[in-house]
Amino acid sequence: MQTRTELDRTLGFAILEQHARGRLVRLGPVLDEILSAHAYPPVIERLLAEALALTALLGSTLKNETGQMTLQAQTEGGPISLLVCDYKDSELRGYVQFDAERLAQMPADPTLFALFGKGYLAITFDQALTGERYQGIVPLEGTSLAEAAQSYFAQSEQIPSLVRLAHRHDADGRVIAGGMLLQHLPEGEEGRDRLHTRLDHPEWQHVEALGRTIKDAELTDPDLPMETLVWRLFHDEREVRVLGGATLTRGCRCNREHILGVLSRFPAEEQANMADAEGLIRVDCAFCSISHPIRLTELQAAA
Repeated sequence: MQTRTELDRTLGFAILEQHARGRLVRLGPVLDEILSAHAYPPVIERLLAEALALTALLGSTLKNETGQMTLQAQTEGGPISLLVCDYKDSELRGYVQFDAERLAQMPADPTLFALFGKGYLAITFDQALTGERYQGIVPLEGTSLAEAAQSYFAQSEQIPSLVRLAHRHDADGRVIAGGMLLQHLPEGEEGRDRLHTRLDHPEWQHVEALGRTIKDAELTDPDLPMETLVWRLFHDEREVRVLGGATLTRGCRCNREHILGVLSRFPAEEQANMADAEGLIRVDCAFCSISHPIRLTELQAAA
């Protein structure tokens, strides 16, 4: 079987003369591994696939590998109560909490508002090396997750941006997701002035118009090199630099060592209250849908 190297990776690029930057992502086996941990209905599967693609686009912009980016949509009124994805050291994970009965009463292709009701989109960047933490929160608005992300950049970052997200099933029925983030360069990058609300840059309208020509089929084609896709979009520009990217994997931090470390911080009395009649503390991971039984005797021995 052919190895598809264009899956589970990101690619950055810069259009210097037009003062723009971009990033592409395409997910395959990593996405399949994350989705297979839960029996999600198709509409939730599609939503999480695009949310993970968006998380990879944003997370791969982190300046250092020890940082973490978290995307969270928390809502009221819709069948989905929580969507969480995060990115750390090129590792992705994510899950969705939802009311199955309410979801079953909806049409096959419900709107974003129907799924979430009133809610917000929160995007958090934690820089581990410096200890800095930045969070932007905006209303969850628009007809798609891509539009909600664009609203985040417009309101929270004040950076003109175009976000495109897409998904499809391959011949084996597995989900492939792709995405593109295109932005006007903010202060300090390639000599640009500070933007804030200065959106009167004609070069951005030019780049945005080109970006909007990208097709969903191109974003999700596992045999189309991302470098070729960048060339298709911007080959008439004087200089386009490919900035490299990251190889993505599925990652979850619910290993026994981590869990033991967290539980060991609790006093012995609280540990005993967490345990069942058999002396087990059962820690369930919502991300990977695995239960980790930890014996009280194991905690006592590690103390």
